[in-house]
Amino acid sequence: MICPSAPADAAAVAEHYDDLDELYRAIWGEHVHHGLWREGRETPEEAVLRLVALAAERARIAARSRVCDVGCGYGATARHLAREIGADVVGVTLSSAQRARAIAAARPDDRVRVLLGDWLTNQLPAAEFDAALAIESTEHMADKARCFAEIRRVLRPGGRLVVAAWLAAERPRGWHVRRLLEPICREGRLPALGSESDYRALLDQARLTVVAFEDLTARVARTWTICARRAVGRLLTDPRARAYVLGGRGRNRVFLKTLFRIRVAYAVGAMRYGMFVASAR
Repeated sequence: MICPSAPADAAAVAEHYDDLDELYRAIWGEHVHHGLWREGRETPEEAVLRLVALAAERARIAARSRVCDVGCGYGATARHLAREIGADVVGVTLSSAQRARAIAAARPDDRVRVLLGDWLTNQLPAAEFDAALAIESTEHMADKARCFAEIRRVLRPGGRLVVAAWLAAERPRGWHVRRLLEPICREGRLPALGSESDYRALLDQARLTVVAFEDLTARVARTWTICARRAVGRLLTDPRARAYVLGGRGRNRVFLKTLFRIRVAYAVGAMRYGMFVASAR
């Protein structure tokens, strides 16, 4: 595991997302995760939904499936699963700004419930869900073993988990760690960045059997080029964004450096993006 020099707890992660709320939505959009390019001609919005569709397919989500979205952000993925597939979704987020946005975007007929709280101390019933998704949220978990144990607890036996995660290389070079991975963890409020083998061990320990793994790095890396371009455009056109970044009061403005670090980390092989599919045993 790659760990930052300054540890990040749940409160730091929540503050990070609340503080960067407006900038995140401008750069990432409502889904706040990577897009997946299969043909190369997809728009960023289409690519984001392709990643959601792949996760839903791997999790075997169908109409009336009970789904838990661990780290649901603004609830866009949860709403998509409910509206397009007919699933019943419960999402959990640490960020009060994200939850408020999710509630504002919901329709009266949406079968989506978004809870505010720390996944590690959630109060959801055991064996409640047919499927669980953790799309780019496990990186923010200070105790990953407990994170997966909680996912296993709320899944019924045979239920499916799909984890889409930023991964460290198995044997990163020294400068990869010093110049890329450790700063990415520190600036992005990631308590630890695991490798594929780290995740496999954690999933097995939690009685979650990995049935598939796919390295999607080459098909998602374009996300960071788009995000960096959007960030620069925002700074050039939005005085409030410039004031946040340049005025010295933006507590999390250093995260903008991470947009560029991650793109480089993918290019040099220091980071990967993987999708795990696991079954609860």
